[in-house]
Parts: sequence; C-alpha cells; structure tokens
Amino acid sequence: MIDTHIHIDEEAYAADREEVIARQREAGVEAMIVPGVNAKSIDGILDVCHRHKGYCFPALGFHPQDVFPEDYKQQWVIIEQAIRAHRDEIVAIGEIGLDYHYDTTYKEGQQEIFQLQLDLAKELDLPIMIHNRDATEDTLRILKANTPLRGVVHCFNGSKEVAKQILDLGMYLGIGGVLTFKNCKLFETLEVVPLGRIVLETDGPYLAPTPHRGERNESRLMIFVVQRLAEIYQTTPEEVIKVTSKNAKKLFFT
Repeated sequence: MIDTHIHIDEEAYAADREEVIARQREAGVEAMIVPGVNAKSIDGILDVCHRHKGYCFPALGFHPQDVFPEDYKQQWVIIEQAIRAHRDEIVAIGEIGLDYHYDTTYKEGQQEIFQLQLDLAKELDLPIMIHNRDATEDTLRILKANTPLRGVVHCFNGSKEVAKQILDLGMYLGIGGVLTFKNCKLFETLEVVPLGRIVLETDGPYLAPTPHRGERNESRLMIFVVQRLAEIYQTTPEEVIKVTSKNAKKLFFT
C-alpha cells in the first residue's frame, strides 16, 4: 500500500513519530507522501522526509485554509522558493485548492494562490494534490482552464457527475477512510470510476476508517479501505493494493 497523503509531520505524531513510521513499514506500507500546507510546514516536512529518505516523500504547497489577506503574498514567496529549491526531491505540489466551508471571505485570494500553484506545477512538470471543500464549481472551472494537468483530487467524496469531470481531466481520485463510514454514499459514485484511477490515502492524522473512526489515523489502517474497495470492485484486497500502488507510482514517481 502507498499512502499518497499523510501529514506525518504534524503535532499529532510528535510524541512517537519514529515509532509510527516504523509501524507502517512493519505493516507493509510501501511509501508515504507528506503534503505541505503553509510556509511553516516546510522545514518539518523536509526534515522527516530526509530522515526517512526513500520512504517518506515530500510535497510542498499552500493550503487554501491558510490563505489570509494579511500575509498570503509573503507566505507564497517562501513556498515558491522552497518548491523551486527542492524540485528534484518533491513529488508534487500540494496540498492546494479551494475551501469555502468555514469562510468565503478570501475567495479571491484562494483562487489567486491556486492559480499561481497550477502555473508552477506546469512549469516544473509536477503533479498536483487538490483540496476541494464546498468549492466544486470554482475548482472544476479553474482546473478545466489549466489543462493539461497531472494530479489527484484528495479526499474525494463527490457525485458521479463530478467524478466523471475529474476523470475527463485525466486526474485520479484519492480515496480514504470516508469510504468506510456508515452513511457514506461514495460507493455509488465509484460505479463510474475505474480502479485504475484510484489512489489510496489517509489524510492522517484525520479521517481514520471504521472501526477506528475518531482515533489518530495511520497508513496501515488503509487496509480497511482496501477491503471495502475489494467488495465494491468484486476483486481481492491484493488486487486493490497492486492496482492502486501502480497508480500512485505512475502519478508521483515517474
């Protein structure tokens, strides 16, 4: 299994980060991709990925929830410089996108930063990791205006119609613990999504799958997502792991 999205650098793992990483290795997790969210996250991400080179892989980006008018331009300068300086080791630009869930005050700033990161991704030929929350219309509009792009819509939980539009853009869907939640209808959407367009993720420490919902998430818990995908696609867990790992390698490591 490859975890294409885990915030292993965050405070939730601070007390036992090394033990957590060792536990994922022992459980058969092949690799972890660690996305950035703001300028402050850069050093921590690079540190953990340098200490676990070849196992933890860095992505750097500017999360929409961290875009505030008082400092977003200064933050972007720092993040862009870091992306350029570490181009040879980062595997994606992310986590980027739009988030209108809590506050729509900074829509224009979010869209500006989103566009700048898409421009940089194309310039540097890097895939993107998209965060979209309550902003689907604008997210799709901006992505369509910037094709071709390579990337994944992280933590996907949308409709069949939205899934089709994302697939038409050539992008992948990141599927995690939400798929195992009791009232989740994502399995209906996956009727139109080939297994060959899915990558696994945790979004750890968040969104642990059932039966660990509410706990700190870890990459090894993706096995519960794998089991659910195997049921949906009427195949074996081993095949789900094989296909999704191949997808992740194609997107991020080639």
